[in-house]
Amino acid sequence: MEERYIAAIDLGSFKIALSIARVSGKNVEVIYYSETPSDGINYSIVRNPKRAEVPIRQAISKAEDELKIKIRQVVLGLPRYSVFQEVAAGQLPRGEYKNEYISFEEIEALKEIALQTYPLDDENNQFIYGAVAQSFSTDDEIQLSEHDVIGTLSSQVTGNFKIFIGNRNNIVSIDKVFNNLGVAIAKKYFIPDVTAKAVLSEEEKDNGVALIDFGHGVTSVTIYSNGIMRHYSAIPFGGSNVSRDIRTLCAISPELAENIKCAYGACQPNKLVNLSEKKLQIRYKDAPFKEIPVKFISSIIDAREREIVDAILYQIQESNLKDELRSGIVITGGAANMTLLSKLIEEMSGYNVRIGYPKNRFSAEGIQGAFETGAASVIGMLLASRDDRLPGCLNAPASIPTPWETTYPPIEVPAATAQVPAWEPEPIPEPAPVPLDEPVAIPEQGYPAAAEPVGEPEPEPAPVPLPPVSQPKVVHVAKPQRNPHPEQPRKPGWGQVIWKKITKNVAEVVDKFYTSVTEEVNE
Repeated sequence: MEERYIAAIDLGSFKIALSIARVSGKNVEVIYYSETPSDGINYSIVRNPKRAEVPIRQAISKAEDELKIKIRQVVLGLPRYSVFQEVAAGQLPRGEYKNEYISFEEIEALKEIALQTYPLDDENNQFIYGAVAQSFSTDDEIQLSEHDVIGTLSSQVTGNFKIFIGNRNNIVSIDKVFNNLGVAIAKKYFIPDVTAKAVLSEEEKDNGVALIDFGHGVTSVTIYSNGIMRHYSAIPFGGSNVSRDIRTLCAISPELAENIKCAYGACQPNKLVNLSEKKLQIRYKDAPFKEIPVKFISSIIDAREREIVDAILYQIQESNLKDELRSGIVITGGAANMTLLSKLIEEMSGYNVRIGYPKNRFSAEGIQGAFETGAASVIGMLLASRDDRLPGCLNAPASIPTPWETTYPPIEVPAATAQVPAWEPEPIPEPAPVPLDEPVAIPEQGYPAAAEPVGEPEPEPAPVPLPPVSQPKVVHVAKPQRNPHPEQPRKPGWGQVIWKKITKNVAEVVDKFYTSVTEEVNE
């Protein structure tokens, strides 16, 4: 069984997570995991490629030195923010193959056609991050899943897809960084979908679940129902907002605020038992020390986390799927380990809540951090790379692919999987002119155009040009109409409302608590 090594990088606002796994068949063994402080990345978007290049280079060099290898290509995650969703449709007439089973290759081709024919509002600035099949229809049935439609008989198949669209400039920035590093990008994954591979069970996806990924700059909401990803949205609040509140209200450095949050951070100050009466003594050089009660820090955190949870519940409400979450909510990501955060969400939402650690679908003996919530995204990319049979990170491609070539490979011709009768050229007394539509249609599907006019029979069947039953005549997809009213309409302006509410609530809670604490400290 062939053994290969896969390298995955998660570009976060707080850290660069790099992991390398040894893949053999279905077995994934994580042999390396490390985290490097990031720079030039905000809201999971590479804002400053020059600055972002430095920590990424450090992370790659560190892994190469430790494992004594040379990383030539990696898989990456796409930005999670500034992504919106639309609905697309594609139709695949099967004609004379209606008595043949619908194959997996035909469904994949249908998905690619729906993606490539989707009319973007601004092709220069927009980029399709991914697509998820929602349902399929045949001659006899509708609302079939991808698993159910494969193997059925039909003269045509229609697919409905959810398209996730982001900013093209964000892709260009990522490509710029890795081109400068001399590292190829094997594939870019839509992070919410691959993270689910690492932390959710198939039963949870079938019964309905909301996956909340608490990042440093962005918190994303992904909803599954009947085993299919139905909704995605992201809000621009995360762990960095909590750290910023602590830094501002306690008048301390950003580094110290982050350390205090990780060591003593907790929600629901009234439920603290051992930490509620403790006070942190902070000493600065040439300055008197200050005391900060842990309960005061917890009040700051609680106010901010409640506002973030309010925004999350708003997104669940807007998805129209709130009644289908029979498996509740699963929280993951680096900021999901906040003490009592899961209890807070449970009380505010009424759903069952659990923390989503990477599942035991891989081995990582002795690798510190691989089973933590902060590694869920990078582990999910490794599992997805195994399923997609991507080449190893030690192999160098002939050239670094462009973003659209990386994300969407050329369409595989569905007709190749069907039983096409052998074609034999009829004897032609005189060279006949080639119809105008054939030399135009064939190269579009990846076939080389004939160098000479077709008409002189070849002595051997091998170099005979393709028969008239080529892909352009078998597959025809009507260009989908843009849906001006998506299933889940986006309502702009909620971010400003939430932000005003956050500022007001944090100020009220902190001012009230700080007054009582100051009196206590003075006494």
